[in-house]
Amino acid sequence: MGTLNIMYRFPLESTFFGLTPEYRGLLFTQIHDLVYHGNGGFIHSEIYNMPIWMRRFHIQKINDFHKKQQEARDKQEKQQSNTDSISRPNIKPSSTYNFKK
Repeated sequence: MGTLNIMYRFPLESTFFGLTPEYRGLLFTQIHDLVYHGNGGFIHSEIYNMPIWMRRFHIQKINDFHKKQQEARDKQEKQQSNTDSISRPNIKPSSTYNFKK
């Protein structure tokens, strides 16, 4: 007796019960960003199962943190660029190396 090769075709090409490719890309980008930039605070399964509003909250907090760090760096660079010349230390030479016999 031969086997029946039946190919099941589904009339819907959309991913009704799954994620669209665009949303999957967004989800995996968010997962990567939170795992990588979260400094070990999150694992993949936690973020995958996390509510959307909570993922967005954590991403926004990380973005705010990095923005504040960048502003502090820019401020420091601006202060350093305002001082054009390097000043010498206010130390008078001493006779430390002048040994008397």
